[in-house]
Amino acid sequence: MTTSSKKNFLKFIKYGEIPPAYKEIPYSPPHLVYESLMSPNSFLLESVKGPENIARYSFIGFDPYLTFKVKDGAVEINTKDKRAVSSANPLARLKSLVDAYRQTPLESLPPFQGGAVGLLSYDFVRYIEKLPKTTKDDLKIPDVHFLMIDKLIAFDHPAKKAWIVVCPGARDTELGYGDVDIDPVRKKSQPELSNGVDWAEKYDEAEETIKNIRYRIQDTGCRAEEEKNHASCSAHHASSIRHEMSKEQYMDIVKRAKEYIAAGDIFQANISLRVSADIGDIKTWSLYKILRSINPSPFAGYIDFGDYQLVSSSPERLLKVKGGVIETRPIAGTRPRGRDMKEDELMRTELLLNEKERAEHIMLIDLERNDIGRVSDYGSVHVDELMITEDYSHVIHIVSNVKGNLASGKNCFDAIKAAFPGGTITGVPKVRCMEIIDELEPVSRGPYTGSFGYIGFSGSMDLNIVIRTFVIKDGFAYVQAGAGIVADSDPEKEYYESLKKAEALIRTLERL
Repeated sequence: MTTSSKKNFLKFIKYGEIPPAYKEIPYSPPHLVYESLMSPNSFLLESVKGPENIARYSFIGFDPYLTFKVKDGAVEINTKDKRAVSSANPLARLKSLVDAYRQTPLESLPPFQGGAVGLLSYDFVRYIEKLPKTTKDDLKIPDVHFLMIDKLIAFDHPAKKAWIVVCPGARDTELGYGDVDIDPVRKKSQPELSNGVDWAEKYDEAEETIKNIRYRIQDTGCRAEEEKNHASCSAHHASSIRHEMSKEQYMDIVKRAKEYIAAGDIFQANISLRVSADIGDIKTWSLYKILRSINPSPFAGYIDFGDYQLVSSSPERLLKVKGGVIETRPIAGTRPRGRDMKEDELMRTELLLNEKERAEHIMLIDLERNDIGRVSDYGSVHVDELMITEDYSHVIHIVSNVKGNLASGKNCFDAIKAAFPGGTITGVPKVRCMEIIDELEPVSRGPYTGSFGYIGFSGSMDLNIVIRTFVIKDGFAYVQAGAGIVADSDPEKEYYESLKKAEALIRTLERL
C-alpha cells in the first residue's frame, strides 16, 4: 500500500508546489465507510453502477473548514468562529475560496483531492441570466451551498483501492494564500518555510489527521451490510405519497407548452411535476441505502447540509473538467424497462428508431455542443459517444457524450456559466424555455435540475444533474421529475413518463 512522505512533500514545496498527503487503506464499499464518518455537513459522492469510464470514482468528506451559502443575493461564509455576509458575485467569491489553496494534484490518486463540494440549485441560473421569478419558493433551499473540504476518502472501484487524502495547510487559509512563494534567502537553509507557513509542521498535522480517520473507519471491513435497509430505529413510516399536481393539471401545462412550440417560441421544453411524503423522523441515510439498492447510478450521492439533505441516484453528468478537457453527457429519450432481456432489447431498438426521440436527442446535442463551445478551443468540440443506450432500474435512456478542449484562460467557473443548467432539463432555446418553465410550473425547482458535485483545488470538476433525487427538509421528502415536450407530444404519455422516471424514488418511499 502506498503512502506519502514528508521528504517528498517538502521537495514539492521547495519548487513552489503543494501536493496532498495521503495513505492507501483497505478497500471497502464507500457507503459502509461513510457510516463511520457521517455527520451534518458531510457527503458521499458515489458511483454505484455504470460504465467504467464514468462510474469509476467515489468520494467521502466531512468536517469542512468553511461553508459557503448564497440565498437571494446574500453570500454567507462561515468558519468555526467567524461569519461574514456580503453581496459579492457568488461564482467569483467561490472561485476566490478555491483559488486560495493552489494544490498540485497527484496523478496516482483519483481526480478530486480536496476543494469545494456542494450544490448549485436550479435557481442559481438567475445569477447568470435575467429571468422572471414568479413561482413560489416553498422549500427555501440555498441557491448555492458548498463545503470547503481538506480531508476526504477517495475510491477507485475498478482498481479496488482507497486512500485517505488530506490537504496540508488548507484549513489555515480561510481567506488564504495561493501559490507557495519561497524566499530565496532562506530557500537553502529552511526549504520547509514559505509565506510564513511551516510546511513540515503542516505535513505532520496532516499525518495526524490521517491516523485519526483510520481509527474511525477501522472496523468498516468487518461490518456486514444489512440486507434489509429499513429505518428500524423509528416507529414512524412514510405517509401516503401526495401528488402535488393532478394528471389533468400536468396535461394542461403540457398543452400550454405545446402552444408556445406551435407559435415558434421554442422547439422543446422540459416540464416537471412534484410528489412529496411525510417521512417524520425516519433517518434520511436509510432512504439513501434503499435508493442505491433499487436504482444504482453513476452520479449518485448523499449530502447532509444540516437542515436539509440531498439523496440522489442521478444518472446524468452536467460537466466534467480534467486535464484541460471539458465534457458533458446529455440524456434524452426514455423507455420503460422490459420484463426480460428480450423485451429490453425490443425497447432499446424501438427507442433508437423512434424519429421523435432521435430528433429531440440530436437537437439537445447541438445545444450542448454550443454551450461547451463557448469555453472550448475553436474546432475542438466533438461527440465521442453518439446515441448509445444505458439501462437503469426502471428506464432505458439514450445517452451521448460531448467533449472539447478548454480554451486558454478558461476554467471550471467559466464552464459553469456557459453550460448551467443542463439543456436536457430546460429545453431549446434554453433561456426562453426557462422563462416558460417559470410561468407554467407552480413552485420553484430548488435543487431539482441544478447540480451537485466537486470543484477541486487543482482545477478539476465533476457535477451531476440533480434528477432522480430526494430533497429532504423538515420531515418531508420531495421528488420532482419531468418530460421533454415537443410539437407532437401526447400530454397523457408525458405525464406517465414523468412518473416512470420517479418510480425508483416512489418505490423507495413505499419500502420505508
